[in-house]
Amino acid sequence: MSQTVDRALSILPLLAEGPASLEQVATRLDVHKSTALRLLRTLHDHGLVYRQQDQRYRLGARLFALAQQAVEALDIRGIAHPHLAALNERTGHTVHLAVYEQGEVVYIDKVESRYPVRMYSRIGRPVAITVAAVAKLLLADLPEPERRAVAEGLDYPRYTPRSTPDAGAFLAELARVREQGWASDLGGHEESINCVGAPLHGPDGRVCAAMSVSAPNVVVGAEELLRLRPLILRTAEAIGAELSGVTPALPVTSAPPAPAATKGTTS
Repeated sequence: MSQTVDRALSILPLLAEGPASLEQVATRLDVHKSTALRLLRTLHDHGLVYRQQDQRYRLGARLFALAQQAVEALDIRGIAHPHLAALNERTGHTVHLAVYEQGEVVYIDKVESRYPVRMYSRIGRPVAITVAAVAKLLLADLPEPERRAVAEGLDYPRYTPRSTPDAGAFLAELARVREQGWASDLGGHEESINCVGAPLHGPDGRVCAAMSVSAPNVVVGAEELLRLRPLILRTAEAIGAELSGVTPALPVTSAPPAPAATKGTTS
Protein backbone atom coordinates (compact mmCIF):
# COMPACT_ATOMS: atom_id res chain seq x y z
CA MET A 1 0.00 0.00 0.00
CA SER A 2 2.77 2.44 0.90
CA GLN A 3 4.41 1.85 -2.49
CA THR A 4 1.11 2.59 -4.23
CA VAL A 5 0.69 5.83 -2.30
CA ASP A 6 4.29 6.78 -3.03
CA ARG A 7 3.79 6.21 -6.74
CA ALA A 8 0.53 8.15 -6.81
CA LEU A 9 2.07 11.10 -5.01
CA SER A 10 5.05 11.02 -7.37
CA ILE A 11 2.66 11.82 -10.23
CA LEU A 12 1.78 15.23 -8.78
CA PRO A 13 5.22 16.90 -9.06
CA LEU A 14 5.49 15.37 -12.56
CA LEU A 15 2.26 17.05 -13.66
CA ALA A 16 3.34 20.27 -11.97
CA GLU A 17 5.92 20.50 -14.76
CA GLY A 18 3.09 20.45 -17.32
CA PRO A 19 0.53 18.08 -18.88
CA ALA A 20 1.76 14.55 -19.49
CA SER A 21 0.48 11.51 -21.37
CA LEU A 22 -0.18 8.12 -19.86
CA GLU A 23 2.98 6.81 -21.49
CA GLN A 24 5.07 9.67 -20.05
CA VAL A 25 3.69 9.03 -16.55
CA ALA A 26 4.37 5.30 -16.82
CA THR A 27 7.90 5.94 -18.05
CA ARG A 28 8.68 8.41 -15.30
CA LEU A 29 7.35 6.05 -12.61
CA ASP A 30 8.96 3.04 -14.30
CA VAL A 31 5.70 1.07 -14.16
CA HIS A 32 3.41 -0.63 -16.66
CA LYS A 33 0.82 1.57 -18.39
CA SER A 34 -2.01 -0.30 -16.66
CA THR A 35 -0.52 0.56 -13.24
CA ALA A 36 -0.07 4.20 -14.22
CA LEU A 37 -3.64 4.34 -15.54
CA ARG A 38 -5.02 2.91 -12.29
CA LEU A 39 -3.13 5.52 -10.27
CA LEU A 40 -4.25 8.36 -12.53
CA ARG A 41 -7.89 7.25 -12.37
CA THR A 42 -7.76 7.25 -8.58
CA LEU A 43 -6.27 10.74 -8.51
CA HIS A 44 -8.83 11.84 -11.11
CA ASP A 45 -11.71 10.52 -8.99
CA HIS A 46 -10.51 12.74 -6.14
CA GLY A 47 -10.13 15.78 -8.38
CA LEU A 48 -6.36 15.90 -7.97
CA VAL A 49 -5.67 15.36 -11.67
CA TYR A 50 -7.71 16.13 -14.78
CA ARG A 51 -7.69 14.42 -18.19
CA GLN A 52 -7.71 16.89 -21.04
CA GLN A 53 -9.34 16.40 -24.44
CA ASP A 54 -5.96 15.49 -25.91
CA GLN A 55 -5.85 12.62 -23.36
CA ARG A 56 -2.97 14.17 -21.43
CA TYR A 57 -3.27 14.68 -17.71
CA ARG A 58 -2.73 17.88 -15.69
CA LEU A 59 -3.16 18.88 -12.07
CA GLY A 60 -6.78 19.13 -10.99
CA ALA A 61 -8.63 22.08 -9.50
CA ARG A 62 -9.23 20.23 -6.24
CA LEU A 63 -5.48 20.21 -5.60
CA PHE A 64 -5.31 23.99 -5.87
CA ALA A 65 -8.31 24.35 -3.57
CA LEU A 66 -6.62 22.13 -0.98
CA ALA A 67 -3.42 24.13 -1.28
CA GLN A 68 -5.30 27.39 -0.69
CA GLN A 69 -7.09 25.92 2.33
CA ALA A 70 -3.76 24.77 3.74
CA VAL A 71 -2.29 28.25 3.35
CA GLU A 72 -5.31 29.87 4.98
CA ALA A 73 -5.17 27.41 7.88
CA LEU A 74 -1.53 28.17 8.68
CA ASP A 75 -1.10 29.50 12.19
CA ILE A 76 1.69 31.94 11.40
CA ARG A 77 1.86 33.28 14.94
CA GLY A 78 1.92 29.82 16.52
CA ILE A 79 4.64 28.58 14.17
CA ALA A 80 6.75 31.73 14.44
CA HIS A 81 6.57 32.33 18.18
CA PRO A 82 9.17 29.76 19.36
CA HIS A 83 11.65 31.20 16.86
CA LEU A 84 10.87 34.77 17.92
CA ALA A 85 11.26 33.84 21.58
CA ALA A 86 14.61 32.17 20.86
CA LEU A 87 15.81 35.27 19.00
CA ASN A 88 14.68 37.45 21.92
CA GLU A 89 16.48 35.15 24.36
CA ARG A 90 19.67 35.37 22.36
CA THR A 91 19.66 39.14 21.71
CA GLY A 92 17.65 40.52 24.62
CA HIS A 93 15.84 42.92 22.28
CA THR A 94 12.14 43.35 21.47
CA VAL A 95 10.94 41.13 18.61
CA HIS A 96 7.79 41.84 16.58
CA LEU A 97 5.74 39.86 14.05
CA ALA A 98 3.38 41.68 11.67
CA VAL A 99 1.03 41.01 8.74
CA TYR A 100 -0.62 43.17 6.09
CA GLU A 101 -4.41 43.16 6.30
CA GLN A 102 -7.02 45.43 4.74
CA GLY A 103 -4.62 48.27 4.03
CA GLU A 104 -2.90 48.17 7.42
CA VAL A 105 0.20 46.52 8.81
CA VAL A 106 -0.69 45.05 12.21
CA TYR A 107 1.41 43.45 14.93
CA ILE A 108 0.25 39.90 15.67
CA ASP A 109 2.99 38.96 18.14
CA LYS A 110 5.56 40.65 20.35
CA VAL A 111 8.27 39.36 22.66
CA GLU A 112 9.38 42.04 25.10
CA SER A 113 13.01 42.96 25.70
CA ARG A 114 14.78 41.81 28.84
CA TYR A 115 15.80 45.32 29.85
CA PRO A 116 13.57 47.83 31.69
CA VAL A 117 13.11 50.06 28.62
CA ARG A 118 9.76 49.20 27.05
CA MET A 119 8.19 49.97 23.68
CA TYR A 120 4.58 51.11 23.43
CA SER A 121 3.80 48.80 20.50
CA ARG A 122 0.85 46.48 21.11
CA ILE A 123 -0.40 43.28 19.51
CA GLY A 124 -3.39 44.10 17.30
CA ARG A 125 -2.41 47.70 16.74
CA PRO A 126 -1.32 49.04 13.32
CA VAL A 127 2.25 50.20 12.80
CA ALA A 128 3.51 53.48 11.34
CA ILE A 129 3.23 52.16 7.81
CA THR A 130 5.49 54.68 6.04
CA VAL A 131 8.53 54.08 8.27
CA ALA A 132 8.30 50.70 10.03
CA ALA A 133 10.66 47.99 8.80
CA VAL A 134 7.93 45.31 8.86
CA ALA A 135 5.65 47.53 6.76
CA LYS A 136 8.36 48.10 4.16
CA LEU A 137 8.91 44.35 3.87
CA LEU A 138 5.22 43.55 3.45
CA LEU A 139 4.49 46.34 0.97
CA ALA A 140 7.66 45.70 -1.03
CA ASP A 141 6.31 42.26 -1.94
CA LEU A 142 3.10 43.61 -3.48
CA PRO A 143 2.79 43.60 -7.28
CA GLU A 144 4.12 46.85 -8.71
CA PRO A 145 0.75 48.44 -9.63
CA GLU A 146 -0.69 47.69 -6.19
CA ARG A 147 2.51 48.82 -4.48
CA ARG A 148 2.40 52.16 -6.31
CA ALA A 149 -1.32 52.65 -5.62
CA VAL A 150 -0.81 52.00 -1.89
CA ALA A 151 2.18 54.34 -1.67
CA GLU A 152 0.40 57.15 -3.50
CA GLY A 153 -2.65 56.81 -1.26
CA LEU A 154 -0.76 57.19 2.04
CA ASP A 155 -0.15 60.23 4.20
CA TYR A 156 3.48 60.85 5.18
CA PRO A 157 3.69 62.19 8.75
CA ARG A 158 7.07 63.66 9.72
CA TYR A 159 7.59 61.73 12.93
CA THR A 160 11.28 62.65 12.89
CA PRO A 161 13.68 64.27 10.41
CA ARG A 162 14.39 60.72 9.16
CA SER A 163 10.77 59.90 8.34
CA THR A 164 9.86 59.02 4.76
CA PRO A 165 8.85 62.35 3.17
CA ASP A 166 6.64 61.33 0.24
CA ALA A 167 5.40 58.58 -2.07
CA GLY A 168 8.39 58.84 -4.40
CA ALA A 169 10.86 58.29 -1.59
CA PHE A 170 8.74 55.47 -0.19
CA LEU A 171 8.59 53.65 -3.52
CA ALA A 172 12.36 54.00 -3.89
CA GLU A 173 12.82 52.55 -0.40
CA LEU A 174 10.47 49.66 -1.18
CA ALA A 175 12.48 48.92 -4.33
CA ARG A 176 15.67 48.75 -2.24
CA VAL A 177 13.99 46.49 0.32
CA ARG A 178 12.69 44.21 -2.41
CA GLU A 179 16.18 43.89 -3.88
CA GLN A 180 18.16 43.45 -0.66
CA GLY A 181 15.66 41.22 1.18
CA TRP A 182 15.63 43.08 4.50
CA ALA A 183 14.53 46.44 5.88
CA SER A 184 15.37 48.90 8.62
CA ASP A 185 13.87 51.84 10.46
CA LEU A 186 16.75 53.83 11.93
CA GLY A 187 15.03 56.61 13.83
CA GLY A 188 12.27 57.12 11.28
CA HIS A 189 9.41 56.75 13.75
CA GLU A 190 11.20 57.67 16.95
CA GLU A 191 14.70 59.10 16.93
CA SER A 192 15.66 56.94 19.88
CA ILE A 193 14.50 53.61 18.39
CA ASN A 194 16.14 51.52 15.68
CA CYS A 195 14.72 48.44 14.02
CA VAL A 196 15.89 45.76 11.57
CA GLY A 197 13.46 43.35 9.92
CA ALA A 198 13.25 40.32 7.63
CA PRO A 199 10.44 38.81 5.52
CA LEU A 200 8.69 35.49 6.17
CA HIS A 201 7.91 33.59 2.99
CA GLY A 202 4.91 31.28 2.83
CA PRO A 203 4.44 28.08 0.82
CA ASP A 204 3.74 30.07 -2.36
CA GLY A 205 6.97 32.04 -2.03
CA ARG A 206 5.20 35.31 -1.26
CA VAL A 207 5.88 37.35 1.87
CA CYS A 208 3.10 36.38 4.29
CA ALA A 209 4.46 38.17 7.37
CA ALA A 210 7.45 40.15 8.56
CA MET A 211 9.49 40.10 11.74
CA SER A 212 11.80 42.66 13.28
CA VAL A 213 14.16 43.32 16.16
CA SER A 214 13.94 46.74 17.81
CA ALA A 215 16.11 48.45 20.41
CA PRO A 216 16.58 51.96 21.82
CA ASN A 217 19.82 53.87 21.30
CA VAL A 218 20.45 53.89 25.02
CA VAL A 219 20.84 50.10 24.90
CA VAL A 220 22.42 49.49 21.51
CA GLY A 221 23.35 51.73 18.59
CA ALA A 222 22.14 51.37 15.03
CA GLU A 223 25.40 49.88 13.75
CA GLU A 224 25.44 47.21 16.43
CA LEU A 225 21.80 46.37 15.76
CA LEU A 226 22.50 46.05 12.05
CA ARG A 227 25.18 43.48 12.83
CA LEU A 228 22.36 41.20 13.98
CA ARG A 229 20.98 41.12 10.43
CA PRO A 230 22.36 37.64 9.54
CA LEU A 231 20.80 36.17 12.69
CA ILE A 232 17.48 37.88 11.98
CA LEU A 233 17.48 36.60 8.40
CA ARG A 234 18.29 33.05 9.51
CA THR A 235 15.41 33.18 11.97
CA ALA A 236 13.03 34.36 9.24
CA GLU A 237 14.25 31.60 6.92
CA ALA A 238 13.69 28.97 9.62
CA ILE A 239 10.12 30.19 10.16
CA GLY A 240 9.48 30.26 6.41
CA ALA A 241 10.79 26.70 6.08
CA GLU A 242 8.39 25.51 8.77
CA LEU A 243 5.50 27.39 7.18
CA SER A 244 6.29 25.64 3.90
CA GLY A 245 6.46 22.20 5.46
CA VAL A 246 10.22 21.87 5.24
CA THR A 247 12.02 20.39 8.23
CA PRO A 248 12.82 23.53 10.24
CA ALA A 249 16.03 24.42 11.97
CA LEU A 250 15.71 24.30 15.74
CA PRO A 251 15.38 27.74 17.36
CA VAL A 252 18.59 29.06 18.89
CA THR A 253 18.30 28.82 22.65
CA SER A 254 21.73 29.91 23.84
CA ALA A 255 21.80 33.48 25.05
CA PRO A 256 24.42 36.08 25.90
CA PRO A 257 24.28 38.02 29.15
CA ALA A 258 21.31 40.37 29.35
CA PRO A 259 21.93 44.06 28.59
CA ALA A 260 22.58 46.34 31.51
CA ALA A 261 19.50 47.78 33.20
CA THR A 262 18.42 51.13 31.76
CA LYS A 263 16.03 53.65 33.21
CA GLY A 264 13.18 55.27 31.34
CA THR A 265 10.56 54.28 28.79
CA THR A 266 10.31 54.73 25.07
CA SER A 267 7.48 54.56 22.60
